[in-house]
Amino acid sequence: MTIREKILVIEDEKSISHFISTVLNNNGYEAMQAQTGEEALSMISSHCPDLVILDLGLPDMDGLDILRSLRSWSSLPVVVVSARSHERDKVAALDLGADDYLTKPFGTDELLARVRTAIRHTRTISGNDEIARNGTYTVGELVIDYNKHQVRVRGENVHLTLSEFRIVALLGKYAGKVLTYDFIIKELWGPRASGDNQILRVNMANIRRKIEKNPAEPEYLFTEMGVGYRMAEGS
Repeated sequence: MTIREKILVIEDEKSISHFISTVLNNNGYEAMQAQTGEEALSMISSHCPDLVILDLGLPDMDGLDILRSLRSWSSLPVVVVSARSHERDKVAALDLGADDYLTKPFGTDELLARVRTAIRHTRTISGNDEIARNGTYTVGELVIDYNKHQVRVRGENVHLTLSEFRIVALLGKYAGKVLTYDFIIKELWGPRASGDNQILRVNMANIRRKIEKNPAEPEYLFTEMGVGYRMAEGS
């Protein structure tokens, strides 16, 4: 199964939203659309996209308010695409945490380049040099390929669900560090997700069955009882 990066297009002009979504879908991404700020915030929480393309001029709220809300709990990359060309608007968006700012009208090649750059940038946040340099994380016989959205063990592709891959990918970015249950749930399922970590435990059990030689004695994914999970650190 090919896992495509999900991009939420927040744009109230349907023709522009459809155009951007078509470009993204034709270039290997999975585009979703929201026309209002309220709808956008709900979709960010429920669908957990890999990147947001954000128009500032929405009918029910300013796009900067969406950005401010998002940055209160997530480092999800955001590319602003707006007709506002004044320097103060760009500065405000970037100061609030936007990864990039693209002024309308724009070319499709430039849009795609900005998207690729913003997604790559998220790989450097954890300070993992291998991921930033090669788009992969390797420990023992396990390889997480962030470009191909694959996990390989002993050279064989492990068939993970989307949720399972996201968990492994997140742990790989912070390899060697303990990620709490709450942190993982918030990062993957949004701030409105239930604090009950049962869904996380079920996913982790399935991941271990697919990755570990002996799930009872893991080599790669460790449980820190009552706290969270940790990915083995590569040498």
